[in-house]
Amino acid sequence: MTVSATHQQVMSCADAGLPVLQQLLAPYELEVVLIEEPAPLPGSFWGDPEAGLIGWQLFIRSHTPLQSALHEASHYICMDSLRRARLHTDAGGGYDEENAVCYLQILLADQLPGVGRQRMWQDMDRWGYTFRLGSAQCWFEQDAEDTCRWLLEQDLIDRHEHPTGRLRQGG
Repeated sequence: MTVSATHQQVMSCADAGLPVLQQLLAPYELEVVLIEEPAPLPGSFWGDPEAGLIGWQLFIRSHTPLQSALHEASHYICMDSLRRARLHTDAGGGYDEENAVCYLQILLADQLPGVGRQRMWQDMDRWGYTFRLGSAQCWFEQDAEDTCRWLLEQDLIDRHEHPTGRLRQGG
């Protein structure tokens, strides 16, 4: 597989470190599984090198973009327990949940040494995320109040906007 220019510009899971990623996601009971080539990457909705989800497992390669791993992990955290119980490849979810996923992946990036929200904003923009204000940072800082409120109501972040380590309940 050749690595595109976009892949070279964004932080990979290897750059962040597998043990650090595993530690970050452990409170959510989400197992990070490293898949070596040439084995297919299980559960990837968008295909290799994008992270995949099946059940409680997040599948990555060393060159999987970190933003992809955090995005899929955030889907797992933000979905209700009924969807989580039958999760296989397509995380689904509506508009509010997708926004919450993007917001939470930025907050999770703040928990990783050497990453942080600035880097996540850059990588999201480089990867092609689109926001009505033109960038991930502008959306996060100026247009995501409803998203922050949703995460608070679901007990996924606290009033200081720190991830709680809890999964969304209900269904």
